[in-house]
Amino acid sequence: MQTSIRFISLLAGASLTLAAHAVSFDDWADKIANAKVRNDPEQATQKQYFDAKEQDALDRKLTPNTVVFRAAEVATAKKSLAELAKIDQSRLTPQQRASAATIAWSLQGTVDAYPYRDYNFVFNQFTGLHVQLVNFLSQQHPIRNRRDIENYLVRLKAVAGKMDTGIVQARGAAANGILMPTFITQASIGQLDRFLDGTPDSNVLVASLVQRMANVKDVSAEDQARFTADATAIVRQSITPVFQRARALLQEQLPHTNNDAGLWRLPNGDKAYAVALRQMTSTDYTPQQIHEIGQQEVARIEKEMNGLLVSIGYTEGSIKERMAKLEKDQQPKEADPRPQLLARYDAIMRDAEARAKTLFDIVPKAPVEVKREPVFTEKTAAAHYTGPAKDGTRPGIFWAPLPGPEFRIVGMRTLVYHEAVPGHHFQVALQQENTGLPRYRRDRVFGVGSAYGEGWALYAEQLASENGWYGDDVVGKLGQLDAELFRARRLVVDTGLHAMKWTRQQGIDYGIPPAEVDRYVVMPGQACAYKIGMIRILDLRAKAQKALGDKFNIKGFHNTVLETGNVPLSVLEKVVDEWIAKQKG
Repeated sequence: MQTSIRFISLLAGASLTLAAHAVSFDDWADKIANAKVRNDPEQATQKQYFDAKEQDALDRKLTPNTVVFRAAEVATAKKSLAELAKIDQSRLTPQQRASAATIAWSLQGTVDAYPYRDYNFVFNQFTGLHVQLVNFLSQQHPIRNRRDIENYLVRLKAVAGKMDTGIVQARGAAANGILMPTFITQASIGQLDRFLDGTPDSNVLVASLVQRMANVKDVSAEDQARFTADATAIVRQSITPVFQRARALLQEQLPHTNNDAGLWRLPNGDKAYAVALRQMTSTDYTPQQIHEIGQQEVARIEKEMNGLLVSIGYTEGSIKERMAKLEKDQQPKEADPRPQLLARYDAIMRDAEARAKTLFDIVPKAPVEVKREPVFTEKTAAAHYTGPAKDGTRPGIFWAPLPGPEFRIVGMRTLVYHEAVPGHHFQVALQQENTGLPRYRRDRVFGVGSAYGEGWALYAEQLASENGWYGDDVVGKLGQLDAELFRARRLVVDTGLHAMKWTRQQGIDYGIPPAEVDRYVVMPGQACAYKIGMIRILDLRAKAQKALGDKFNIKGFHNTVLETGNVPLSVLEKVVDEWIAKQKG
């Protein structure tokens, strides 16, 4: 009897120790997550992370971009990694181990990327400071009530200081030989010109406020007019001048630039690219390995496309030439087809929601809408998705650029499946709504590159095709294959540009539109995340099907992947392995 009591006591002690470790890890993870968001007011606003009083204080600030701030971020990451290394992970739950591995990956990425911080180019035309500030304020700063408007105006006043800090950084980078290529510099100058075109009262930072403020019920017309006048004055007095200073800097740098496109041209560019590839794909593939995967996939997909093109009478020319002719033949006839195209995107999205019921038993509660990309960024923007607000004030949004005069018709269905349903909307909204995850994972506080998110979205395109969503729509099916071909070509072009000294024109000649090539130039490695992530998710599905046989359930697999949320692919593989073992048991 005493032996049994002693054994029970030991078990109880072990359970208490395990619980203590679990609480300790959760407390530690929450603490560093809170500190990370607290130091990044723009992220705090996007996620509405804190209680009302603290959140309000953060909603009045912009995230610093000073040298001191960036150095402190790295020092904090190193300190947190050292603390995490002391935690006995064998005593953590499976979900906590996944959280720990995800946090470690993110923190290590911050440390690894720091030596190459200037290689992102302060004023590039995709993720540059000027783009980020305008998009954040015009699209993501909430306008729900009077206080939000007041906070918006405080933030507007802070724009000039943040832009001037960026100008100092860009000058410093140039002094170290880090300049954007000529064609990127010209694109950014054009973007700044569009921002500066027109009067302050028509500026996007004023116009977007006016539009959103009109929906605020507790603000009178007189107060709206006063807030509009205040915003216009800030734009006139400080924002227009600082954007002019940024433009003058780029114009000054332009004669000193050249058209060399890749990171190879910069000091330690090969190391910088290796860091970018690892962070974006969450794999250790070399540029050569990714290049070869891309070439193999291009050959496979083009062969399938050729058969479909021949079947509908497109027999002459390369795949690229025939797809261009097909796109031209599909162009709308209306003088301005944008309203009809937005309606068509919406109809495809609603159809996808109905079809998804056969493959998913957990779907987002948040709705999703399609909107046209704002004119300021439309000429250089790619289609993208922004997640819903947690308080329900903003749905998930699929942003569709429609600059014209030619429009993307063949790939419309596939674009919806990728950006919205069952792609990014399912991936982002379900993670955000999953109360089984700790807050920092629901809100994606720790960035882990693009492989999971973009891999899922490309997998969603494939899933639609596998399950007959295109029916007898050969043109739509060609759109899906063309989108996959595009992602396969990206592997070849991204690695070509940054590791193999490809020129911009070589990337274009390989079948990538000029604006997309430019995107790869300023976002090294990101274009590789899609196809690498998709391949890994398909591999994990095949592994589960083989291991489980008749016990395999596609809805269960999708639940596992989506409820895990944005993690490095190595972490996702462990979670899927645990799910397989559980299904077997």
